[in-house]
Amino acid sequence: MKHRRRRDERGQVTLLIIGFAGILLMAIVAVIDASAAYLQRQGLDNLADGAALYGADLGSAGIYEEGLREQRLSQQEAAVRAAVRDYLARAGAAQNYPGIDVGVQVDATGRSVTVRLEAPLDLPLAVPGSPSNPRVAASSTAAVAVVAVD
Repeated sequence: MKHRRRRDERGQVTLLIIGFAGILLMAIVAVIDASAAYLQRQGLDNLADGAALYGADLGSAGIYEEGLREQRLSQQEAAVRAAVRDYLARAGAAQNYPGIDVGVQVDATGRSVTVRLEAPLDLPLAVPGSPSNPRVAASSTAAVAVVAVD
């Protein structure tokens, strides 16, 4: 009668548990970083919306120079840029988003304002293989329109 040798399977479950724990940990890190990126982009979206509206409002020149003939008021680029800078300074953009880049554009017809904000992304946890200097951006466009009230 031959004796059968039994394979020793002790330790196999330990490897499986360690592997699943590693996968779970990476998933948690990815969710935390994705949430942080989403929240920062939402903050930049809000800031860009406010800056574009403020710039379009204070940069409107059409009502004084052209009257109310057009649907949208024309924008004076220098006034728009000054208004956007003022809004971002009062909102504390540089303190809340260190390294923020601001782009202001008045369209070719001079009737709308686009503000584009880009800032370094501050991720709470580092994922191996992820970009070393990620950035997040947001943009918003606004115009001042004349609406007849009956």
